[in-house]
Amino acid sequence: MSSHSALTVGFDLDMTLIDSRPGIKAAYEALSARTGTYIDSDLAITRLGPPLEQELVHWFPDERIEEMGDLYRELYPEYAIAPTPAMKGAREAIEAVRRAGGRAIVVTAKHEPNAKLHLSHLGIEADAVIGWLWAEAKAEALREYGATVYVGDHTGDVRGARTAGALSVAVATGPCAKDELLAAGADVVLDDLTAFPAWLSGHIGDRTAG
Repeated sequence: MSSHSALTVGFDLDMTLIDSRPGIKAAYEALSARTGTYIDSDLAITRLGPPLEQELVHWFPDERIEEMGDLYRELYPEYAIAPTPAMKGAREAIEAVRRAGGRAIVVTAKHEPNAKLHLSHLGIEADAVIGWLWAEAKAEALREYGATVYVGDHTGDVRGARTAGALSVAVATGPCAKDELLAAGADVVLDDLTAFPAWLSGHIGDRTAG
């Protein structure tokens, strides 16, 4: 693939491109009502990033995790899509990649069909959406698409970028603080995505100068 020389930027979804807290809270409340099992949804949404099953183990016995994961994913489109807004600067960040002649892909731990529902609901168009990948596993998709930059909010995203040999750009909009992201090995930490277009044009300038 000769197109690898073109810029490809990967983005995480939850707490990077979308503020998924209101939707996920609503989905957990629906799951709790459906199963009669208490779930502290306010606590759960402070721990976003890792795969769903890592949260469900706090509320359900091991033998029910798979079944509860399936039920949650089934309830999700009805409860979680509408209340979920885009993060500040999300659309502009993807547009900045396109203006630079690049491709923007979304690589997320989320169930892929639900990730696509979020993006289409918000009118955010990615060149590809790859779901079900967390932390180091994200490197599979980043390598496959030749992504040289990966933008995310979690130390797991930093690990994924580094495993892929991509530049790790972290945004401090999720559960991980700036110093935590830097300690995990992020190359750049931005307050939020509104700072991304300016960073990108500087980065491309450096690339062409070099």
